[in-house]
Amino acid sequence: MKIAVIGAGAWGTALAVQASARHEVLLWAKRPEHALSMNKERMNTAYLKGISFGDKLSISSEPLGSWLSTFDVVVLAAPMAGLRELLIKCASLQVSCATVWLCKGFESSGQLAHEVQHEVAPFLNAGVLSGPSFAMEVALLQPTALVAASPSAQVRNSLVQAFHTESLRVYSSDDWIGVEVGGAVKNVLAIATGLCDGLKLGLNARAALVTRGLAEMTTLGVALGAKAQTFMGLSGLGDLVLTSTGDLSRNRKVGLNLAQGMGLKEVLASLGHVAEGVYSAHTVLGRAQRLGVEMPITSAVVSLLQGKVSASQAVSLLMSRSARDEF
Repeated sequence: MKIAVIGAGAWGTALAVQASARHEVLLWAKRPEHALSMNKERMNTAYLKGISFGDKLSISSEPLGSWLSTFDVVVLAAPMAGLRELLIKCASLQVSCATVWLCKGFESSGQLAHEVQHEVAPFLNAGVLSGPSFAMEVALLQPTALVAASPSAQVRNSLVQAFHTESLRVYSSDDWIGVEVGGAVKNVLAIATGLCDGLKLGLNARAALVTRGLAEMTTLGVALGAKAQTFMGLSGLGDLVLTSTGDLSRNRKVGLNLAQGMGLKEVLASLGHVAEGVYSAHTVLGRAQRLGVEMPITSAVVSLLQGKVSASQAVSLLMSRSARDEF
């Protein structure tokens, strides 16, 4: 197969490296100087230092054009904020192959990725590839499992053919709403878990937070039309556990640093990469409120990010809620 990965951040690069062991892969960088650096060094020093590129991985920054139609799979590896622009471009170029996005979150408009796609590129053969995955571990070919979600069986099959290997298992799902909600909300919950650990509240508190966070995620997802069982899978519980407890998680680091008294601007500057939970938290909450879905953990995170409460006050907001039936 021929695979084009549009976006040369850490995750796009990792997936390109992984796939290039079996397929011909093009990694596209938006900035020509970034592409030049990767071609010269044969690695992405800026985002995934230490991972060498194989012979089947080529680099380009050529303007997106009709050449995209020569590929069997196109992967849009941009942050959520850049997805709309790429989808519009793919639609204008009449890309007909399986086209999948990797971003996790809600757009500032309040839409999930598939809703943006329906609006600007409705005829695209689209899907989402998601799940518990740190880029460095995927690039190192450490065991990982993802889920390829799309209403189209053809798209799901193309993604399995492109990326399923002995080190990277790719499961299929037709519930892309659930997969996207899980990927979006887990980032917000990871900030809360980082806050919990940064305040040294203990393992009991962390377990409670992850469990109740999963309940919030599921309730929102079902309200949006997802299947409840999806949240017991890789893109729900799996991604939530990884992002909430893994030391490589940028969203978790946001919570940890906020708990230590750092300001949000200082925290974001120290990361060097995008922490999607910071940008999508208020959008997640807004979407939930319009649906009448209660999300107390998400609400506390939003209040913290907006500077309305301190770290300890955010915890108090959650612990002082009245008792209720668990389900």
